[in-house]
Amino acid sequence: MKLRLTLALLLPAWAGLAQTSLTINGATLTVGAGATLYVAGSAQSNAGGTLTNAGTVQLTGDLTNAGTLASSGRLLFSGTTNQTFTPGAATVATLVLNNTGATGQRTLSLPTDLTVSTALTLQSGLLRTDPTATLTLPNGATLSGEGPGQYVQGNLRIVRAAGSGMLDFGHGLSLDRTSLGQVTATRSAGLLLDNVSRTALPNAAGKSIDRIWTVETTTAPAAPVPITLQWPADDDNGLTSFTPAQAWRAPLIGGTAWTAVGSAQNATVSGNNRSFSFTTAVLGRLTVSSASTAPLPVVLARFTAQAQGAAALLRWATASELHNDRFEVEASADGRTFQRIGTVAGAGSSQTEHNYQLVDPAIARYGAHFVYYRLRQVDTDGTDYYSPVRTVAVTGSEAGLALFPNPTATRATTLTGAQPGTVVTVFDALGRQVLAATADATGTAALTLPYGVATGVYLVRLGSKALRLAVE
Repeated sequence: MKLRLTLALLLPAWAGLAQTSLTINGATLTVGAGATLYVAGSAQSNAGGTLTNAGTVQLTGDLTNAGTLASSGRLLFSGTTNQTFTPGAATVATLVLNNTGATGQRTLSLPTDLTVSTALTLQSGLLRTDPTATLTLPNGATLSGEGPGQYVQGNLRIVRAAGSGMLDFGHGLSLDRTSLGQVTATRSAGLLLDNVSRTALPNAAGKSIDRIWTVETTTAPAAPVPITLQWPADDDNGLTSFTPAQAWRAPLIGGTAWTAVGSAQNATVSGNNRSFSFTTAVLGRLTVSSASTAPLPVVLARFTAQAQGAAALLRWATASELHNDRFEVEASADGRTFQRIGTVAGAGSSQTEHNYQLVDPAIARYGAHFVYYRLRQVDTDGTDYYSPVRTVAVTGSEAGLALFPNPTATRATTLTGAQPGTVVTVFDALGRQVLAATADATGTAALTLPYGVATGVYLVRLGSKALRLAVE
């Protein structure tokens, strides 16, 4: 017979004092399989501390991890007022939210990125990510319990392996994934932020619904893809009429230019059944609106840069173009000062996909570890727009770490040159950790400091190596 152990920590709350029920300083606390650690309040693991959980850790307050959190078991947030989970660099297996507070007082806030590897279960309450944070469910992880007044507000990313037939991601998106390869669907919802969770389409009644799904695939669609989008009344964004309802698409890169896509196959957008089914041959960022018109700008569908021997091969594609005169390709050795290296004529005005490329030879001539590239798109009237920056490592160059941009005026920078899987931590001038991330398979980590951080110098650390980041 299995023995279930419950350890309850019930510490008194003293008026005027911060209420932290459990603090781990330089020690290891282990919760074994079948055991439950119940904390009537908050828990904090400081630098050097370790919380290992193979059973259940249940909290009525916050959980802050600045040390090591290894949770192959279950984390259960069961408060009656708002809670916060700051995971640091941890990945947790199972996360359960059962906050039974009153409306407006039952939210679990997630200020930084988090991966839940096995299951996310919502029993009561809202889970809200920071606008710059993402909650990720990798392939095989499940999501259950979403519904009106009980769902993930913010950014929820779900990854599914290659397969065939219709697939319900569980967060309001269903699509036919046949021949698409791996599909990554990130939903931004409930944030009320233009071009983050909703569009800024011309619409007398408001804007779009307060949900945007970003769909990325490892293989481009060979044929129009059947898609269904669903949402609760919570995310109507003030719209009371969806006649005529229309699906809209923006590109993955520079996704603020929205164009109407597909045609309705089965649209029911009233009562409790808010759904819209359509097909589209081009994926990207998708939503629903009752807007009937929108401009048709140049829509950049993708832009890649990769080493090809001693050269760099730049490729990009447009889903549609309006009065597009040309693309000017620009390069930089430091990510700050760019110069034009080539010009490619545009397609003018078109509603079909166009593919472009340019080869930059002998990139070792830049004398840098990395070369930075961007596109300057110029309209026939001289109006210009810039693409995001892409980076190519110089073959034969000594490996090195780099931050771009640095300084940054947007709190966001990208680290390149790290070992894949390396944990990256950012500290302020007082030595406090403000961010943690993990380098991807290319050795790149996108770093966005939390809202409200002060300007100044921050330390970006990877093991024994460190870089200075200036925030202006």
